[in-house]
Amino acid sequence: MKAKKIVAVGISGGVDSAMAALLLKQQGYEVIGLTMAIWDDSIPIANVAKKGCFGPGEIENLKAAEELCHKLGIEHHIIRLKDEYRENVLSYFCSTYSLGKTPNPCIVCNQRIKFGLLPIKAKEAGINFDYFATGHYAHISYNDMIGRYQLRKAKDSGKDQSYFLAYLKQEQLSNLIFPLGGKTKQEIKALAEESGFAELASKQESQDFLATDDVSVLFDKDTLQEGEIVDIDGKVLGKHKGIINFTIGQRRNLGINGTPEPYYVIDIDSKTHRVTVGTKQYLFKSNCIASDINWLSVSEIHVPFAAQARIRLQHQPAACIVTPLANGNLQVVFTEPQLSITPGQGIVFYDGDLIIAGGIIDTA
Repeated sequence: MKAKKIVAVGISGGVDSAMAALLLKQQGYEVIGLTMAIWDDSIPIANVAKKGCFGPGEIENLKAAEELCHKLGIEHHIIRLKDEYRENVLSYFCSTYSLGKTPNPCIVCNQRIKFGLLPIKAKEAGINFDYFATGHYAHISYNDMIGRYQLRKAKDSGKDQSYFLAYLKQEQLSNLIFPLGGKTKQEIKALAEESGFAELASKQESQDFLATDDVSVLFDKDTLQEGEIVDIDGKVLGKHKGIINFTIGQRRNLGINGTPEPYYVIDIDSKTHRVTVGTKQYLFKSNCIASDINWLSVSEIHVPFAAQARIRLQHQPAACIVTPLANGNLQVVFTEPQLSITPGQGIVFYDGDLIIAGGIIDTA
Protein backbone atom coordinates (compact mmCIF):
# COMPACT_ATOMS: atom_id res chain seq x y z
CA MET A 1 0.00 0.00 0.00
CA LYS A 2 1.35 3.41 -0.99
CA ALA A 3 2.21 5.61 2.00
CA LYS A 4 0.36 8.87 2.42
CA LYS A 5 2.23 12.03 1.52
CA ILE A 6 3.03 14.11 4.59
CA VAL A 7 2.30 17.85 4.65
CA ALA A 8 3.64 20.18 7.33
CA VAL A 9 1.26 23.12 7.79
CA GLY A 10 2.35 26.41 9.31
CA ILE A 11 -0.18 26.79 12.14
CA SER A 12 -0.77 30.26 13.56
CA GLY A 13 -3.87 29.48 15.60
CA GLY A 14 -6.17 31.36 13.22
CA VAL A 15 -8.96 30.19 10.97
CA ASP A 16 -6.96 30.19 7.71
CA SER A 17 -4.13 27.89 8.81
CA ALA A 18 -6.59 25.65 10.67
CA MET A 19 -8.82 25.19 7.64
CA ALA A 20 -5.78 24.67 5.41
CA ALA A 21 -4.82 21.74 7.65
CA LEU A 22 -8.40 20.43 7.69
CA LEU A 23 -8.73 20.59 3.89
CA LEU A 24 -5.45 18.73 3.44
CA LYS A 25 -6.63 16.02 5.84
CA GLN A 26 -9.83 15.71 3.85
CA GLN A 27 -7.76 15.34 0.67
CA GLY A 28 -6.01 12.33 2.16
CA TYR A 29 -2.70 13.79 3.27
CA GLU A 30 -1.05 13.02 6.59
CA VAL A 31 -0.83 16.43 8.24
CA ILE A 32 1.44 17.78 10.97
CA GLY A 33 1.48 21.30 12.42
CA LEU A 34 4.49 23.62 12.71
CA THR A 35 4.43 26.89 14.66
CA MET A 36 7.39 29.22 14.80
CA ALA A 37 8.36 30.94 18.05
CA ILE A 38 10.06 34.28 17.35
CA TRP A 39 9.34 36.47 20.39
CA ASP A 40 12.38 37.94 22.14
CA ASP A 41 11.50 39.05 25.69
CA SER A 42 14.54 41.34 25.80
CA ILE A 43 12.53 43.75 23.61
CA PRO A 44 10.75 46.26 25.90
CA ILE A 45 7.15 45.72 24.82
CA ALA A 46 5.24 45.54 28.09
CA ASN A 47 1.68 46.78 27.64
CA VAL A 48 0.39 45.24 24.43
CA ALA A 49 -1.86 47.81 22.74
CA LYS A 50 -2.76 45.70 19.72
CA LYS A 51 -2.32 42.32 18.13
CA GLY A 52 0.87 41.81 16.18
CA CYS A 53 3.04 39.00 14.87
CA PHE A 54 5.94 40.04 17.09
CA GLY A 55 5.10 40.62 20.74
CA PRO A 56 4.62 38.96 24.15
CA GLY A 57 1.20 37.74 23.06
CA GLU A 58 3.05 34.93 21.29
CA ILE A 59 2.87 32.86 24.49
CA GLU A 60 -0.91 32.68 24.21
CA ASN A 61 -0.68 32.10 20.45
CA LEU A 62 1.58 29.08 20.89
CA LYS A 63 -0.85 27.57 23.39
CA ALA A 64 -3.77 28.24 21.02
CA ALA A 65 -1.89 26.59 18.13
CA GLU A 66 -1.16 23.54 20.28
CA GLU A 67 -4.80 23.22 21.32
CA LEU A 68 -5.93 23.69 17.73
CA CYS A 69 -3.69 20.88 16.48
CA HIS A 70 -5.00 18.62 19.25
CA LYS A 71 -8.54 19.35 18.11
CA LEU A 72 -7.57 18.68 14.48
CA GLY A 73 -5.99 15.40 15.55
CA ILE A 74 -2.53 16.22 14.19
CA GLU A 75 0.99 16.38 15.62
CA HIS A 76 2.21 19.80 16.67
CA HIS A 77 5.79 21.05 16.84
CA ILE A 78 7.11 24.43 17.93
CA ILE A 79 10.19 25.57 15.99
CA ARG A 80 12.15 28.20 17.90
CA LEU A 81 13.56 30.88 15.60
CA LYS A 82 14.10 33.83 17.92
CA ASP A 83 17.74 34.41 16.98
CA GLU A 84 17.13 33.86 13.27
CA TYR A 85 14.21 36.29 13.35
CA ARG A 86 16.33 38.95 15.01
CA GLU A 87 19.16 38.49 12.52
CA ASN A 88 16.96 38.47 9.43
CA VAL A 89 13.80 40.46 10.10
CA LEU A 90 14.44 42.84 13.00
CA SER A 91 17.88 43.86 11.71
CA TYR A 92 16.40 44.50 8.25
CA PHE A 93 13.53 46.49 9.78
CA CYS A 94 15.83 48.77 11.76
CA SER A 95 18.44 49.28 9.02
CA THR A 96 15.76 50.17 6.45
CA TYR A 97 14.13 52.75 8.72
CA SER A 98 17.57 54.21 9.49
CA LEU A 99 18.04 54.81 5.76
CA GLY A 100 14.88 56.94 5.66
CA LYS A 101 12.91 54.18 3.96
CA THR A 102 9.83 52.22 5.07
CA PRO A 103 10.43 48.50 5.59
CA ASN A 104 7.97 45.70 4.88
CA PRO A 105 8.88 42.98 7.40
CA CYS A 106 6.24 40.53 6.13
CA ILE A 107 8.06 40.24 2.80
CA VAL A 108 11.37 39.37 4.48
CA CYS A 109 9.74 37.11 7.06
CA ASN A 110 7.95 35.10 4.38
CA GLN A 111 10.97 34.59 2.19
CA ARG A 112 13.63 33.98 4.85
CA ILE A 113 11.74 32.68 7.89
CA LYS A 114 8.24 31.30 7.30
CA PHE A 115 8.96 29.63 3.93
CA GLY A 116 12.69 29.37 4.52
CA LEU A 117 14.07 28.54 7.93
CA LEU A 118 10.85 27.19 9.45
CA PRO A 119 10.65 24.08 7.22
CA ILE A 120 14.44 23.78 7.12
CA LYS A 121 14.83 23.79 10.91
CA ALA A 122 11.88 21.43 11.27
CA LYS A 123 13.59 18.86 9.05
CA GLU A 124 16.88 19.38 10.87
CA ALA A 125 14.98 18.52 14.07
CA GLY A 126 14.02 15.17 12.54
CA ILE A 127 10.47 16.08 11.49
CA ASN A 128 9.87 14.45 8.13
CA PHE A 129 7.41 15.74 5.53
CA ASP A 130 7.03 15.91 1.76
CA TYR A 131 5.31 19.29 1.37
CA PHE A 132 4.93 22.52 3.28
CA ALA A 133 1.62 24.42 3.34
CA THR A 134 0.14 27.58 4.83
CA GLY A 135 -3.20 29.34 4.93
CA HIS A 136 -2.16 32.03 2.44
CA TYR A 137 -4.55 32.98 -0.34
CA ALA A 138 -2.68 32.42 -3.62
CA HIS A 139 -2.26 29.83 -6.41
CA ILE A 140 0.80 27.81 -7.42
CA SER A 141 1.05 25.91 -10.71
CA TYR A 142 3.81 24.49 -12.87
CA ASN A 143 4.37 25.61 -16.46
CA ASP A 144 5.85 22.72 -18.46
CA MET A 145 6.61 24.93 -21.45
CA ILE A 146 9.05 27.16 -19.55
CA GLY A 147 9.95 24.76 -16.74
CA ARG A 148 9.00 27.09 -13.90
CA TYR A 149 6.63 27.15 -10.97
CA GLN A 150 4.29 30.12 -11.22
CA LEU A 151 2.39 32.12 -8.64
CA ARG A 152 -1.02 33.62 -9.33
CA LYS A 153 -3.55 35.72 -7.46
CA ALA A 154 -6.14 33.98 -5.29
CA LYS A 155 -9.80 33.55 -6.19
CA ASP A 156 -10.76 36.01 -3.43
CA SER A 157 -9.34 39.33 -4.62
CA GLY A 158 -10.07 40.89 -1.24
CA LYS A 159 -7.86 38.36 0.53
CA ASP A 160 -5.24 37.78 -2.18
CA GLN A 161 -1.77 37.63 -0.56
CA SER A 162 0.37 37.23 -3.66
CA TYR A 163 1.93 40.63 -2.92
CA PHE A 164 3.68 39.19 0.14
CA LEU A 165 4.70 36.00 -1.67
CA ALA A 166 6.35 37.50 -4.76
CA TYR A 167 9.81 37.13 -3.21
CA LEU A 168 9.77 33.35 -2.85
CA LYS A 169 12.26 31.28 -4.84
CA GLN A 170 11.60 28.47 -7.30
CA GLU A 171 12.91 25.88 -4.84
CA GLN A 172 10.47 27.17 -2.22
CA LEU A 173 7.52 27.03 -4.61
CA SER A 174 8.41 23.50 -5.69
CA ASN A 175 7.07 21.84 -2.54
CA LEU A 176 4.49 24.41 -1.43
CA ILE A 177 0.73 23.93 -1.21
CA PHE A 178 -1.78 26.74 -0.75
CA PRO A 179 -5.10 24.95 -0.04
CA LEU A 180 -7.05 28.21 0.23
CA GLY A 181 -6.08 29.69 -3.13
CA GLY A 182 -9.34 28.62 -4.77
CA LYS A 183 -11.53 29.58 -1.81
CA THR A 184 -13.05 32.84 -0.59
CA LYS A 185 -12.73 34.01 2.99
CA GLN A 186 -16.46 33.53 3.49
CA GLU A 187 -16.20 29.94 2.28
CA ILE A 188 -13.40 29.30 4.76
CA LYS A 189 -15.37 30.80 7.64
CA ALA A 190 -18.39 28.70 6.65
CA LEU A 191 -16.19 25.59 6.59
CA ALA A 192 -14.93 26.42 10.07
CA GLU A 193 -18.45 26.74 11.42
CA GLU A 194 -19.59 23.53 9.73
CA SER A 195 -16.58 21.62 11.03
CA GLY A 196 -16.85 22.57 14.70
CA PHE A 197 -14.41 25.48 14.65
CA ALA A 198 -16.95 28.32 14.89
CA GLU A 199 -14.82 30.14 17.46
CA LEU A 200 -12.12 30.64 14.81
CA ALA A 201 -14.52 32.21 12.30
CA SER A 202 -15.04 35.21 14.59
CA LYS A 203 -11.50 35.39 15.99
CA GLN A 204 -9.70 38.69 15.48
CA GLU A 205 -6.85 38.31 13.03
CA SER A 206 -3.39 39.77 13.51
CA GLN A 207 -2.60 42.15 10.66
CA ASP A 208 0.32 44.09 12.14
CA PHE A 209 3.99 43.29 12.44
CA LEU A 210 4.58 44.75 15.91
CA ALA A 211 2.31 44.57 18.97
CA THR A 212 2.84 48.27 19.61
CA ASP A 213 2.73 51.52 17.61
CA ASP A 214 6.10 52.56 19.07
CA VAL A 215 8.69 51.15 16.66
CA SER A 216 11.47 52.84 18.67
CA VAL A 217 11.46 49.85 21.07
CA LEU A 218 13.49 47.98 18.44
CA PHE A 219 16.21 50.63 18.23
CA ASP A 220 19.19 51.54 20.34
CA LYS A 221 18.11 54.95 21.64
CA ASP A 222 21.63 56.32 21.09
CA THR A 223 21.23 55.84 17.35
CA LEU A 224 18.15 58.06 17.07
CA GLN A 225 18.93 61.61 15.97
CA GLU A 226 16.69 64.64 16.08
CA GLY A 227 16.14 66.67 12.96
CA GLU A 228 14.14 69.38 11.24
CA ILE A 229 10.72 69.24 9.66
CA VAL A 230 10.64 71.56 6.65
CA ASP A 231 8.25 72.50 3.87
CA ILE A 232 9.09 72.08 0.18
CA ASP A 233 10.79 75.48 0.19
CA GLY A 234 13.06 74.47 3.05
CA LYS A 235 11.30 76.56 5.70
CA VAL A 236 11.67 74.97 9.13
CA LEU A 237 8.25 74.10 10.60
CA GLY A 238 9.33 72.06 13.59
CA LYS A 239 11.64 69.44 15.06
CA HIS A 240 11.38 65.66 15.29
CA LYS A 241 12.98 62.96 17.46
CA GLY A 242 13.99 60.55 14.73
CA ILE A 243 13.23 59.73 11.10
CA ILE A 244 12.05 56.25 12.16
CA ASN A 245 8.78 57.91 13.18
CA PHE A 246 7.91 58.88 9.59
CA THR A 247 6.90 57.31 6.30
CA ILE A 248 6.03 58.77 2.91
CA GLY A 249 2.37 59.83 2.78
CA GLN A 250 2.02 60.07 6.57
CA ARG A 251 -0.45 62.74 7.68
CA ARG A 252 -0.90 62.30 11.43
CA ASN A 253 1.55 62.92 14.26
CA LEU A 254 3.84 65.14 12.22
CA GLY A 255 4.62 67.45 15.13
CA ILE A 256 3.65 70.64 13.31
CA ASN A 257 0.71 73.00 13.71
CA GLY A 258 -0.95 75.86 11.90
CA THR A 259 -0.62 74.72 8.28
CA PRO A 260 -3.27 76.17 5.95
CA GLU A 261 -4.27 72.69 4.71
CA PRO A 262 -3.32 69.08 5.54
CA TYR A 263 0.39 68.33 5.17
CA TYR A 264 1.91 64.94 4.42
CA VAL A 265 5.42 63.52 4.55
CA ILE A 266 6.89 64.04 1.07
CA ASP A 267 10.53 63.09 1.58
CA ILE A 268 12.86 61.68 4.26
CA ASP A 269 16.59 62.42 4.07
CA SER A 270 18.65 60.03 6.20
CA LYS A 271 21.86 62.02 5.71
CA THR A 272 20.52 65.33 7.04
CA HIS A 273 17.74 63.74 9.17
CA ARG A 274 15.41 66.23 7.54
CA VAL A 275 11.74 65.41 6.92
CA THR A 276 10.01 67.36 4.16
CA VAL A 277 6.25 67.86 4.33
CA GLY A 278 3.79 69.36 1.88
CA THR A 279 0.32 69.20 0.43
CA LYS A 280 -1.09 66.04 -1.14
CA GLN A 281 -0.29 67.08 -4.71
CA TYR A 282 3.42 66.47 -4.06
CA LEU A 283 2.77 62.80 -3.23
CA PHE A 284 1.86 61.90 -6.80
CA LYS A 285 4.71 60.52 -8.90
CA SER A 286 4.89 58.66 -12.19
CA ASN A 287 8.11 56.69 -11.87
CA CYS A 288 10.44 54.85 -9.57
CA ILE A 289 13.44 52.54 -9.56
CA ALA A 290 13.03 49.00 -8.21
CA SER A 291 15.98 46.96 -6.93
CA ASP A 292 16.55 43.46 -5.49
CA ILE A 293 14.40 41.93 -8.23
CA ASN A 294 13.12 38.39 -7.77
CA TRP A 295 12.01 36.95 -11.11
CA LEU A 296 9.29 34.59 -10.00
CA SER A 297 6.96 33.11 -12.61
CA VAL A 298 9.15 33.89 -15.62
CA SER A 299 12.87 34.00 -16.38
CA GLU A 300 14.60 37.36 -16.20
CA ILE A 301 13.37 39.79 -18.87
CA HIS A 302 15.97 41.98 -20.57
CA VAL A 303 13.77 44.19 -22.74
CA PRO A 304 11.08 46.75 -21.81
CA PHE A 305 7.68 45.23 -21.08
CA ALA A 306 4.19 46.31 -20.07
CA ALA A 307 2.81 45.20 -16.70
CA GLN A 308 0.64 46.20 -13.81
CA ALA A 309 2.51 47.12 -10.62
CA ARG A 310 1.28 47.06 -7.04
CA ILE A 311 3.23 49.36 -4.70
CA ARG A 312 1.59 48.22 -1.44
CA LEU A 313 -0.91 45.60 -0.36
CA GLN A 314 -3.99 47.82 -0.57
CA HIS A 315 -2.94 49.36 -3.89
CA GLN A 316 -4.80 48.46 -7.07
CA PRO A 317 -2.17 47.27 -9.61
CA ALA A 318 -1.53 50.14 -12.01
CA ALA A 319 -0.46 50.02 -15.66
CA CYS A 320 3.21 50.75 -16.28
CA ILE A 321 6.15 50.25 -18.62
CA VAL A 322 9.09 48.45 -17.04
CA THR A 323 12.61 48.90 -18.43
CA PRO A 324 15.42 46.60 -17.22
CA LEU A 325 18.63 48.47 -16.42
CA ALA A 326 22.21 47.29 -16.83
CA ASN A 327 22.70 46.91 -13.06
CA GLY A 328 19.73 44.55 -12.70
CA ASN A 329 17.35 47.20 -11.40
CA LEU A 330 14.08 48.12 -13.10
CA GLN A 331 12.87 51.55 -14.16
CA VAL A 332 9.12 51.78 -13.73
CA VAL A 333 7.02 54.45 -15.47
CA PHE A 334 3.31 54.47 -14.62
CA THR A 335 0.68 55.46 -17.16
CA GLU A 336 -0.97 57.60 -14.47
CA PRO A 337 0.74 59.23 -11.46
CA GLN A 338 0.50 57.11 -8.30
CA LEU A 339 0.00 58.26 -4.71
CA SER A 340 2.79 57.75 -2.16
CA ILE A 341 5.37 55.62 -3.95
CA THR A 342 7.40 54.72 -0.88
CA PRO A 343 11.10 53.73 -0.92
CA GLY A 344 11.64 50.51 1.02
CA GLN A 345 8.24 49.04 0.23
CA GLY A 346 7.72 46.08 -2.06
CA ILE A 347 6.67 46.50 -5.66
CA VAL A 348 5.12 43.51 -7.43
CA PHE A 349 4.66 43.20 -11.18
CA TYR A 350 1.64 41.37 -12.61
CA ASP A 351 0.46 40.17 -15.99
CA GLY A 352 -3.22 39.81 -15.19
CA ASP A 353 -3.30 37.38 -12.27
CA LEU A 354 0.24 36.08 -12.91
CA ILE A 355 3.05 37.41 -10.70
CA ILE A 356 5.99 38.26 -12.95
CA ALA A 357 8.45 39.48 -10.33
CA GLY A 358 8.81 41.29 -7.04
CA GLY A 359 11.28 43.98 -6.03
CA ILE A 360 11.91 46.77 -3.56
CA ILE A 361 11.23 50.43 -4.34
CA ASP A 362 14.66 52.04 -4.20
CA THR A 363 13.96 55.62 -5.26
CA ALA A 364 10.84 57.50 -6.32
